[in-house]
Amino acid sequence: MPKWLKPSLNWLLVFVPAAAALHYGAPERQTALFVICCLAIIPLAGWMGKATEHLAERTGEGVGGLLNATFGNAAELIIALVALKEGKIEIVKASLTGSIIGNILLVLGAAFLAGGLKFKTQSFNVAGARSNATMLTLAWIAFMGPTAFHYLLGDRALPSELPLSTWIAGVLLVTYVFGLVFSLHTHKQLFSGHAAESSVTQHAVAKSWSAGKSILVLLGATALVAWVSEMLVASVEHAAHTLGMSNIFVGVIVVAVIGNAAEHSTAILVAMKNRMDLALGIAIGSSIQIALFVAPVLVFASYFLGPAPMNLVFEPAEALAVAMSVIIVGQIAGDGESNWLEGVQLLSVYIIIGFVFYFLPHELHPQ
Repeated sequence: MPKWLKPSLNWLLVFVPAAAALHYGAPERQTALFVICCLAIIPLAGWMGKATEHLAERTGEGVGGLLNATFGNAAELIIALVALKEGKIEIVKASLTGSIIGNILLVLGAAFLAGGLKFKTQSFNVAGARSNATMLTLAWIAFMGPTAFHYLLGDRALPSELPLSTWIAGVLLVTYVFGLVFSLHTHKQLFSGHAAESSVTQHAVAKSWSAGKSILVLLGATALVAWVSEMLVASVEHAAHTLGMSNIFVGVIVVAVIGNAAEHSTAILVAMKNRMDLALGIAIGSSIQIALFVAPVLVFASYFLGPAPMNLVFEPAEALAVAMSVIIVGQIAGDGESNWLEGVQLLSVYIIIGFVFYFLPHELHPQ
């Protein structure tokens, strides 16, 4: 069979011009536009992931995981910034929650399952995994603080919610920078991968793209994602109403899954190559970056982009979902080994959380 006839995510690239045609030719068909934009972002995010994987092959597993997480999260950040500009704060917060739980449950679960079906048991650096799990716990505490403050104090909390969220955002950014110093400099051996993984990386460098080609692909895919994201955000509320879904479900599940496409493909591929330190670096590292970098950046950006500043007060169901996700990932990552059943367990938790958000009343969510 010719290579171009084999099933590929690239087939979905046809939806990029299709989205443009529908947006300019039939703007009233908002639900169809939303679906087509979702399909268009998937291959674009995949190309972003592919380009960063080639860049990562020229680095250690720690830097590689950071690169994949950073550019893999570019799609989520772009979508969130566009939604923030449009004043859709509910969707922005839901997409943050969805990205965190999606990466550590859906992406990591799929990677554990795919790698475990090929290798009976896979190993990774337990100290590095525990360090990342602790950072996730810190992120949950940061989200839970303003949320608990809001629901415990009621109207008395309103004047202080925004400054409280802004100060916490600053703490998260500083902690994220210290985390980078820890993982890339002072304790980089905890995230560098095993010897077997290093040999795989050295073999792959010979086949990798040049840095110039990787960067050009990244820039092109990022620009297209930004363009498609504007059309996606403009149609999301109408599509959610038509399809009988709440905005919070669309943000937590639909938008997050679309934005995580790059992490999905890359984490699964490297897990099937038995590069589990890189797979964890992509999945868990991406959630850490969303919570400790993207969320604070959105808080500060909201002062300039949005019609109103954004705080870090989340729906209790969102905070609880992050808590449950962090707990189970901490348990699974604590022994330094993974298998296919642990992948099934993570995916099961994600599906359960998805059902919970689907059945939540549509009007829930604090602004």
